[in-house]
Amino acid sequence: MRLSTDRILTSHVGSLPRPDSMSDLLLRKEFGEDIDADVFQAEVLASVKQAVARQVEAGVDIVSDGEMSKIGYATYIKDRCTGFSGDSPRNPPADLARYPAFMQRTAQQGQAPNILRPCCTGEIEVRDRSALEMDLTNFREALDGADVVEGFLNAASPGVIGAFLPNQHYPSERAYLEALARVLREEYEAINQAGFVVQIDCPDLAMARHTQYKDLSDAEFIRHAELHVEVLNHALERVPAQAARLHLCWGNYDGPHDFDIPLAKIMRVLHKVKPQVISFESANPRHAHEWRVWEEIAPPEDKVLMPGVIDTTCNFIEHPEYVAERICRFADIVGRERVIAGTDCGFGTFAKYGRVDPDIAYAKLKTLSEGAALATRRLW
Repeated sequence: MRLSTDRILTSHVGSLPRPDSMSDLLLRKEFGEDIDADVFQAEVLASVKQAVARQVEAGVDIVSDGEMSKIGYATYIKDRCTGFSGDSPRNPPADLARYPAFMQRTAQQGQAPNILRPCCTGEIEVRDRSALEMDLTNFREALDGADVVEGFLNAASPGVIGAFLPNQHYPSERAYLEALARVLREEYEAINQAGFVVQIDCPDLAMARHTQYKDLSDAEFIRHAELHVEVLNHALERVPAQAARLHLCWGNYDGPHDFDIPLAKIMRVLHKVKPQVISFESANPRHAHEWRVWEEIAPPEDKVLMPGVIDTTCNFIEHPEYVAERICRFADIVGRERVIAGTDCGFGTFAKYGRVDPDIAYAKLKTLSEGAALATRRLW
């Protein structure tokens, strides 16, 4: 994995706004319509190429495929594996449940992801390897000739899948997570072997506290989070730490977030994760102050930080000077070589979901690059 050896490198969390034509195909496929495979493949490839080109234009160094082929970052596994069926009741986050009028209004405005959320009702096995192969092939083709430092691809953690697709089959949470890890291991290793950085999306280490585990105490939640890390690390056994990064967040939605577990309480859990790079929210109003926690509870020396210095839930375009200031805070704590400038979360975590206008999303990536250039001049 490339690090910031002579300048502050830039990246983001992975998902990007899908073109309407791509989103329409994904939603039709999600709800059971027959989609011509050749049409779908052509649309995905065109969307990935466009996403890479726009990232390059914005000055992003470490780019992704934008997750163009997936309905969402967590539930896509149901389309690639056996063992999922039916539906599951929606479990609103604790903060939204506290403000029911706001929650109802956002739902009426279409500000909730339009996805299926089945349960695990049988043995989990990989049934479609072609989807992953298509992702690898499309990304490789889109990167051909592109002026980028590196490419990364997203994959869900066992824990975040468990948060979205509840277990009704395996005898325990551990057994369910281990079954998920067995199939995800293949995905992690394939991405690594294709020469891309693997990003594991792990909102389960923070967001799940006020969703899946909202009825537990913080201490009880942390025990679950430690189990999630243990299972994930085992699934990454054959992926070098230097070839992996992990994304942590409290949920990429416009809401109160006043039930988010503080970063300080989960920091020791983060110290145990295998991936070298830790991506996390630090730009939004609920977590911007927590940059100090990285100073108070220092991460292991082998960890690299990818703080979110761009908010992904609003259409404000951050000023490059403020972006640079945020970057320099972290460089002052862990050193400039251990910082990559990132975003709080993805801009398109689910198809046709997200408050940020697509063109503004790329403008935010451009200001990210401009801010990193300013920070570079101050730090080198």
